[in-house]
Amino acid sequence: MSSFTSDERAFLEPNNDIMTTALVVAGFVIFASILSNTYFAFSDNSRALESYEQAAMIAGDIASYPPLQGSRPGIICAKALDNIANPVIEPQEHYLFFHRFSPDMEFYVEASTDDGSHQWIIEQSSFSREGRDIIAASVPVVIELGSNARCVTGTITVKIMYKRWK
Repeated sequence: MSSFTSDERAFLEPNNDIMTTALVVAGFVIFASILSNTYFAFSDNSRALESYEQAAMIAGDIASYPPLQGSRPGIICAKALDNIANPVIEPQEHYLFFHRFSPDMEFYVEASTDDGSHQWIIEQSSFSREGRDIIAASVPVVIELGSNARCVTGTITVKIMYKRWK
């Protein structure tokens, strides 16, 4: 037994212990960094997907919103879009429009014909788009221009705004 304790070849030098410990700590720090970046990427992607689904749901609801309906169900009236897009003409209708779909969310709506000849932007005046991330979803619609004989295809796009993601 005394030969085992007196033989110094079995002990490690302190320099080897320090190097090994430094490598283990560096490996752990790298692993923790990769793990946290993966979590944040997953969190951001989940939030973006949830926001997209919410924007798509609001866009679908707007397409079937009764005050926007034209002469037939499923057709959007251009005159109704004009009234809501211009809050000076119908301020109550403009307020009810945003309050109905999401009173606590900042979003705006773009409606346009596919040929680009007509475009309406329905937005709340109390927010700014500067420094914001935007998630958008669109639905195809038919827009009635003037009379029920003149209908064109178009889209309604809902754009939800958030503070910049980190």
